[in-house]
Amino acid sequence: MPCIYVIAIAVFIIFNAVDGEIKIPSTLDGPFKPVTVPLDDSLRGKGVDLPDSDPRVERSVKGFEPEQISVSLSADYHSVWISWITGEFQIGYNIIPLDPKTVASVVRYGQLRFPLTHEATGYSLVYNQLYPFQGLQNYTSGIIHHVRLTGLNPSTLYYYRCGDPSMQAWSKIYSFKTMPVSGPRSYPNRIAVVGDLGLTYNTTTTISHLISNKPDLVLLVGDVTYANLYLTNGTGSDCYSCSFPQTPIHETYQPRWDYWGRFMQNLVSKVPIMVVEGNHEIEEQAGRQTFAAYSSRFAFPSEESGSSSTFYYSFNAGGIHFIMLGAYIAYNKSGDQYKWLERDLANVDRSKTPWLVAAWHPPWFSSYKAHYREVECMRVAMEELLYSHGVDIVFNGHVHAYERSNRVYNYNLDPCGPVYIMVGDGGNREKMAIEHADDPGKCPEPLTTPDEYMGGFCATNFTSGPAAGKFCWDWQPEYSAFRESSFGHGILEVKNETWALWTWYRNQDSKSKVGDQIYIVRQPIVCPLRQQTTSRWFAAS
Repeated sequence: MPCIYVIAIAVFIIFNAVDGEIKIPSTLDGPFKPVTVPLDDSLRGKGVDLPDSDPRVERSVKGFEPEQISVSLSADYHSVWISWITGEFQIGYNIIPLDPKTVASVVRYGQLRFPLTHEATGYSLVYNQLYPFQGLQNYTSGIIHHVRLTGLNPSTLYYYRCGDPSMQAWSKIYSFKTMPVSGPRSYPNRIAVVGDLGLTYNTTTTISHLISNKPDLVLLVGDVTYANLYLTNGTGSDCYSCSFPQTPIHETYQPRWDYWGRFMQNLVSKVPIMVVEGNHEIEEQAGRQTFAAYSSRFAFPSEESGSSSTFYYSFNAGGIHFIMLGAYIAYNKSGDQYKWLERDLANVDRSKTPWLVAAWHPPWFSSYKAHYREVECMRVAMEELLYSHGVDIVFNGHVHAYERSNRVYNYNLDPCGPVYIMVGDGGNREKMAIEHADDPGKCPEPLTTPDEYMGGFCATNFTSGPAAGKFCWDWQPEYSAFRESSFGHGILEVKNETWALWTWYRNQDSKSKVGDQIYIVRQPIVCPLRQQTTSRWFAAS
């Protein structure tokens, strides 16, 4: 084993040893026996959305002054995107969209607050959410601006303001810090990971706790605003299909997107946020158009990373290469996404970005009843490709609970498989997932598991292993290391090219108390890249 890896392991054992005992476990100690934290109903309040009268979601600017300001990353440290909205949205029966050409998209920026010596321009757009049914209200957004700043230095604080100088419609001055240069010893200090946020009072606790951890980057793994739990008249429900079974189309209340953007501005105007789509972003409208709000409101480094879609893209954050994948677009081997993924993985230089992290919305290895094996067709199509390229960590959401896996490949414990971490516990108004597929009488019927939007049926009974002949395990699966039904968020701290600290925080605890924590350790010598996979498949595919 090369000296560098021996030293890295030794250093972390010393750093975390007290009186000869290692306080924080690592994946080198695994696989771990499965743990389920018992449900405590008293700690899990019902999700209640913030009303439109809450000052945190009310419009606080005038005219065409910028609001809903956010920063997102480009493919590498030298470029970021600044996004904002000007003008007011309209909702009603006779809406007239704003003209994006009437307001300029300008960002002035620099390393000093005064003067801001650089200027960049971008593009703008509006989107509509239209419903061709009598009695349903239509929506048109304010003017959405996206401006890409280029030529930036790594690990550098920049100040900026955005708006239209011809109107004197400027934002106040904000700041952001660029990512470190890619390298084996160069990483952001903390990366926050959260999913299924919505905009409830639980969400506000999640974000408050997240901000207290001072992240350098936020990863949101789908299900953003839950605007599709509402009718166009603003009436909402915890369960749309239960409350509104007779609507001619699945309605949405698009102003919830504006409320969310206003609430989140305090964080994401300073800390870059990277988002991937979830099922609640589908939002079908007239002409079967989908994902209009998601694809319009956020800036994505799609073009910079060789992607032709807002549904999948990649970017670097220091020595980490992130791959964001789409579960609600074709993922088969003949499709554009799969071919893009092959190219992207082939171009990863592990000497510069040792860590390879993937994220998408629905989990492959959740043991909860909700959405159990729902996305099996995606796993069958893509798992081997990700495994052969040595993906280290996978982040998912969708199931409203927390779960961390042992290293796993095709339901087998595998020291070279990724660690899968499910953080669908951001705080939305839908119910918390509390039932497990291995609880007595809770195993779902196989034919009920596929997601209708994704199509396909690949989840059949296991053909060998501990659950042979069954669709579910009779006990917590061995691939599931830790699971708990609580709201919260996670923080990833990559320490060097082989060690990363993962910490999950629960909303009901103090901001510093840890709910789950582990060092994830890469073993590039034990697990060489592009290794030949063996015939270990025992889940029918």
